[in-house]
Amino acid sequence: MVNYDVGDTVYCVDDSISPDKIQEISQDMPNWVTRDKKYIVRGFNDNNDIVVGVLLEEVKNPLKYFKLVNRMQEPAFATWRFKKSVSDVEEESEQLVKELLLTI
Repeated sequence: MVNYDVGDTVYCVDDSISPDKIQEISQDMPNWVTRDKKYIVRGFNDNNDIVVGVLLEEVKNPLKYFKLVNRMQEPAFATWRFKKSVSDVEEESEQLVKELLLTI
């Protein structure tokens, strides 16, 4: 389950790469994320409902053919690598309170 949307600010909580995957990942995704850095979500790849991947405004990678989904697309990052920025959550909470107050 993804707890953020396009346009949300997220921060990277895990930039690790398994040692046995470093070569493959560095070829497929020459641009990688950095732990504790903030990013803006620009989209998602649903990969034919196999697994959802997140695309970021600040990190773009070349298109690649994925045999599993039979198409060219930009490699996306695992959604578990990111958490929604606390400031975004606070802003949404404030907005909800304002909207509730308007209904009273």
